[in-house]
Amino acid sequence: MNEAGKISVIEPSRRVPVVAETDVLVVGGGPAGVGAAVASSREGARTLLTERYPYLGGMASGGMVLVIDDMMDGPRQTVLGIAQEFSERLERIGAAVYPPVEDRYRADQELWNKWARWGAIDLYAHGRMKPITYAVAFDPDGWKRVSNDLVRDARVELRLHSWFSRPIMEGDRIAGAIFETPEGRQAIRAKIVIDATGDAAVAAQTGAPIEQGRYFITLVHRYGGVDTDRAIRFEIEHPKNAAALNSEAKRLLGGSWDMWWLLTPLPGVIWCNCPHLRGYDSTSVEDLTRAEFDARAKIVSTFKFAKENIPGFENAFLLDVAPQMGVRQGRLLQGEYVVTAEDIQEGRWFPDSVARGRDYFTPYRALVPKRLDQLLVAGRCYSATPIAQRSSREIGPCVVMGQAAGVAAAAALDAGVTVRAVDVPTVQRRLRAQGADPGDVPPTAAAELVTAAMGRGAER
Repeated sequence: MNEAGKISVIEPSRRVPVVAETDVLVVGGGPAGVGAAVASSREGARTLLTERYPYLGGMASGGMVLVIDDMMDGPRQTVLGIAQEFSERLERIGAAVYPPVEDRYRADQELWNKWARWGAIDLYAHGRMKPITYAVAFDPDGWKRVSNDLVRDARVELRLHSWFSRPIMEGDRIAGAIFETPEGRQAIRAKIVIDATGDAAVAAQTGAPIEQGRYFITLVHRYGGVDTDRAIRFEIEHPKNAAALNSEAKRLLGGSWDMWWLLTPLPGVIWCNCPHLRGYDSTSVEDLTRAEFDARAKIVSTFKFAKENIPGFENAFLLDVAPQMGVRQGRLLQGEYVVTAEDIQEGRWFPDSVARGRDYFTPYRALVPKRLDQLLVAGRCYSATPIAQRSSREIGPCVVMGQAAGVAAAAALDAGVTVRAVDVPTVQRRLRAQGADPGDVPPTAAAELVTAAMGRGAER
């Protein structure tokens, strides 16, 4: 019996073959993991990226969370670097739609009608009519393709079908990880490991302090065959009837954002970032299994209602359901600094900021576990309180958080120091050289720079 009173077995010791050795090992190929691996390799470190699924993208592809947002602080874009590169590459292959510069941060009914169903509205702005913002609606298979291209172009070594099992520890220093694969267990040794698993799977097994967060989860799905022009026209011409029908759809879903369906780059295809499921533990096998059945029942009943009652949905069909449950929060690192709700809400600036979100900053210390050496954490499992993480875990900010971790790992190797002792100003400079905004400029100074630039523009 173990301490929890459950029956247990003793696993016999065994030899695990080492299949690779590398400078930087990134565990998890979601947005943060790809950002970390690409950034590290671009800085000259030999980098290996592992992913448990047969594709890259995490919540952006397998979870089908199909809008990149949280990238602007009012009229100023703050999330850049590899996140912006994702947007541009997606657009080039016809897999992304976003408002042009001339439509951004304007608020009128015509623009609302044009962009609201793309998810391109600033939900954090005050007032009834929210302004249009820079948000990118994208196709999930396009995200997989762009992820592959970024990883290949950066010469990152990639191993899919590799499910993290346990860390390789040498005292308080991580020295790699063991993975379950179709070939059995395999070990990869590394000088530095970046945990981009989303649930802090690596950090938790090293013994790093962890807080178990819990937030609602979602099984995202898509409809095909929708006459989206007719559906939007109906909402504009008959707002009360449309509101009543949408209200009933959201009731059947049991929880949804205000707009339960949004447009995608594919004609006639909409995506539904719902149903919202509460009370489930995203790290529990039993809970996740029950959640799948609960979600699919809600999806089917809502689809039947929409097809029978909402104009434009008459010929709709249920196209697909995300292969991964949409998890917003699970385990959270409790690192050298724990970002608080006040930090996010007040936009507190940190001198060691290495990544930005909408109007908030991520200090380097929030990527560094206590006591453990050569491990960094990036993505939605970074060091934050559960309340703070809820509003700082979007795809764009996670990409640049990963980019910061990758640059820091390479900088530590170059300097011959641990990741804990890396020179943060050097990391910030190298991030800017990669096109990112690490948030190293205080907000007041940044505002003055923008005002001065606007003034020079007026003089010209």
